[in-house]
Amino acid sequence: MGNNIHWYPGHMKKATIKIEERIKSVDLVIELLDARAPISSINNDFEKIIGNKKRLLVFTKSDLADKEQTSKWQEYFLSQNKDVLLLDISRDNVSKILTDKIKVYGKDKHDKEIAKGMKPQPIRAMIVGIPNVGKSTLINKLSKRRAAGVENRPGFTRGEQFIKVNNDFLLVDTPGILPMNYEDKKKAANLALLGSIREEILPKYDLVTYLLNNLKAHYPNGLSSRFGIDNIGDIEETINMIGCKRGALKAKGEIDIEKVTSLILSEFRNGLIGKFTLEWVNNA
Repeated sequence: MGNNIHWYPGHMKKATIKIEERIKSVDLVIELLDARAPISSINNDFEKIIGNKKRLLVFTKSDLADKEQTSKWQEYFLSQNKDVLLLDISRDNVSKILTDKIKVYGKDKHDKEIAKGMKPQPIRAMIVGIPNVGKSTLINKLSKRRAAGVENRPGFTRGEQFIKVNNDFLLVDTPGILPMNYEDKKKAANLALLGSIREEILPKYDLVTYLLNNLKAHYPNGLSSRFGIDNIGDIEETINMIGCKRGALKAKGEIDIEKVTSLILSEFRNGLIGKFTLEWVNNA
């Protein structure tokens, strides 16, 4: 897929600096990972910044992922002594689930404050993650208002915000941040498929080819329910078949490649094709 993928707008560099400054004042870091590609959605630059802070990994969009693989990924991270919480951020009870979890993390802090005769202070939690992983949606659920802007494109949340969820804890929101570049082209392709990297930096046809090859390897019947294609065979032929079935045609009856590839990408991202995981534990 060509040379290293570079994607590092100026606001991401500024946001990284702010996180480094603010990290000292928080009690817990909540890192959001897309359940469809947990490894790709880890920003390794956070490792140095977070250091020894308490850390909770939250899998978002698990409702769009392969349930069996999600369970295996949870076991994988737990085996590395990393706490993992699965969240469907579209559900109404998401606030209670995360609030209860954060209270557990803050118990030691509150116990020390009470022992000193102090009134327990709110737990300060910082939410970090790559673009389009669901941070703003989660924060709006927690705060029960539109506290953070939401838009389905990477780099939309620009400002850093303090948000009072309740009397027990505060959240520090941060913009979605990516590493400066990706030497692993598969990770870059995964993030482009998830909408975390703008798809313009990778040709749509190459991206769809990568997606269909991934489905062919792990979900050979993955296109049957949406497109009526029982087995994924030749990729070019498969794209043409989808184009015909969906009427993505030019005036002379030729397949409109731009239209059909855009359609496939959109329907994959929205979970309309099926529940798929791009990264499997046995390949980690």
